Amino acid sequence: MNRFDDRRAIISGTGSGIGKATAQLFAREGAAVACLDVKGADETAAGIVAAGGTAYAFTCDVGDASVVAQTVQAAVAALGGVDIVCNIAGIGHFAWSHQEDPEWFDRIVRVNLNGTFYMCRYTLPYMLDAGKGVIINTASNAGLMGLPWSAAYCSSKGGVVQLTRALAFEYRGKGVRVNAVAPGGTNTNIIHSFSPLPDGADHREMAKMISPMRQAEPIEMAEAFAYIASDNARYMTGTVLTLDGGLAC
Repeated sequence: MNRFDDRRAIISGTGSGIGKATAQLFAREGAAVACLDVKGADETAAGIVAAGGTAYAFTCDVGDASVVAQTVQAAVAALGGVDIVCNIAGIGHFAWSHQEDPEWFDRIVRVNLNGTFYMCRYTLPYMLDAGKGVIINTASNAGLMGLPWSAAYCSSKGGVVQLTRALAFEYRGKGVRVNAVAPGGTNTNIIHSFSPLPDGADHREMAKMISPMRQAEPIEMAEAFAYIASDNARYMTGTVLTLDGGLAC
């Protein structure tokens, strides 16, 4: 099944986890992919090329607007345009809010929320010129519900939810669809960055964050990105698709 023949995709966070799985899946289904990350994007792109796909690697800190602008310009030039953007790069950690380092709070918001906006900001003009395009952001169940020791992460992902809805409404008549995937409990590097729990944390609170269902794998989230990006989801915009094992029910 080649849903993305002749499509060009820019995907952030491709060094590992959901971003890597999404880049690999899109490439297997025919897309030319620009792989972005602060590290690891070159290995992902090389693997895609070795498997017979088309991919380009770019080192990019999505939290730096000037870097994003330059990277998007280079990626579009390499791809010959852009049809799909998947904003998957993200970071997080646990901390008591009364002990949170303000620099860490700013960093999480800068990457997760500001970085998502910067990627949208600098790819949208190309899509508007073409009269078509799909943007898929990465929210989280943490953007839909309160979680302990996660004020920065919840704030950033809640912002992504509303950013997605705002952009979807703004561009719904201009050929550009904007949606988000809200994962939870996926086996990725970012979930491991939330360990260990902060000192004095009640381990029973973790029950709110763990589904009794089997933990998701990155490819399961990548499949959701692929559906939203495909022509089968033509009428979907402004949707936040939650895949978290029922945590945010």
